[in-house]
Amino acid sequence: MKVHVRYFASVREALGTGGETVDTAALDLGALRDELIARGGPHASALARGRAVRMALDQIMSSEAALLREGSEVAFFPPVTGG
Repeated sequence: MKVHVRYFASVREALGTGGETVDTAALDLGALRDELIARGGPHASALARGRAVRMALDQIMSSEAALLREGSEVAFFPPVTGG
């Protein structure tokens, strides 16, 4: 299935792009993250399992268990701090 992936803040800077359309076999957000990490290079470091990365599915903050569907919008971004 095809999903639209958007990257924000330091993740976007590390990958050099704000987004892409991905053809994936992943069923949920966690599996999609693993597929992207498996690409190696900047994806592996920006989305690594040891890094704090937040995810949203169709503009709703979601856990890795959230199920994907054709045309979903997925966003990856670092935790936000405020003051």
